[in-house]
Amino acid sequence: MSDAKLRQAIALEAARLMYERVESEYYTAKRKAAKRLCRDSVKPRDLPSNAEIREQVQLFARLHEGEQRTENLREMRLAALQLMRLLLPFKPRLIGSVMTGHVRKGSDIDIHVFTDAVSLVTDLLEREGFQFEVERKEVLKHDVQRVFTHVHIHDRFPFELTVYAEDKAHYVFKSSITGKGIERASVRELEELLVREYPDLDPKANDGVDDAAARVDPYLLYRMLLLPLEEVRQSFHRHPEGDALYHSLQVFELARNERPYDEEFLLAALLHDVGKALGPGDHVEAGLAALEGIITDRTRFLIAHHMDALEYRRGGLPDRVRQELRASPDFEDLMLLRDCDDGGRVAGAVVGTVDEALEYLRELARENEG
Repeated sequence: MSDAKLRQAIALEAARLMYERVESEYYTAKRKAAKRLCRDSVKPRDLPSNAEIREQVQLFARLHEGEQRTENLREMRLAALQLMRLLLPFKPRLIGSVMTGHVRKGSDIDIHVFTDAVSLVTDLLEREGFQFEVERKEVLKHDVQRVFTHVHIHDRFPFELTVYAEDKAHYVFKSSITGKGIERASVRELEELLVREYPDLDPKANDGVDDAAARVDPYLLYRMLLLPLEEVRQSFHRHPEGDALYHSLQVFELARNERPYDEEFLLAALLHDVGKALGPGDHVEAGLAALEGIITDRTRFLIAHHMDALEYRRGGLPDRVRQELRASPDFEDLMLLRDCDDGGRVAGAVVGTVDEALEYLRELARENEG
């Protein structure tokens, strides 16, 4: 058998192993195929590329699945959009065959999510009634041992969430097939893809996508932003109480004593420093960017100017800014927030937990809606 024919035969056998889900890794599939077809060892350069094998996998899919494959792809993309909307606080990105269109029988819907606490993802899935399991898989690549965390969701279609650290959200992951950055899509980009591929479909309408799933739970986002504050250590001179989360919970307790029924004010007290866990720079701007579209204008005003209120007291603000603050109908509330911020710096103060604070706010929101 010529080298070219042998290469093609190995690619076909490896593709069969992958299509039938006997193997999931290209490298393992091609080595096993080569062993079956050749008595002698095959040099690495004579093995087919990942791209050659994928082409054969798609041939199997077209032959065995026909038009059903096209309809299945559309439904899988809609299912991906539904789950990604639920996972919005974790910056979900659709990758893999459902993204590229190269689905085959048994394909997973592969999604990357980004968080430093896997429990935040699993807590959400539990609340929404999903059946799932968490797998931590050790992988040796280029002599480096790494552990990947996967969440396998058992639904109408199988999902595999791969959980990465939050700071990897903008990292460019490389394809094992092309060596280039993998194709991936955010919620907005997937909606745009659906409009291009299926002109008859409105992905924002209730066409296979549950409207309830499209609503982001703001309290989950608040929790995700608050928990990392426990690792933010502050100047002992200004904050003898310790970490930024303990400080925020103290400020919330003081605010609740003053305005127990003012949801917007209490939310500003709890969230005013969340930007401190988002990296160096202006913590006010960072926090407001993370809360964009989630909080009201009044809460935003209070958070945006809580440091200006400190300078107002010190007399360090320009006259124009002082006048603008005083002209606001929320000026007195801003100064009250400043009092709570200054008072929330007591070592050993008794505070509730993040979940208790959020549950109080959630219940208060229900009462206000009623």
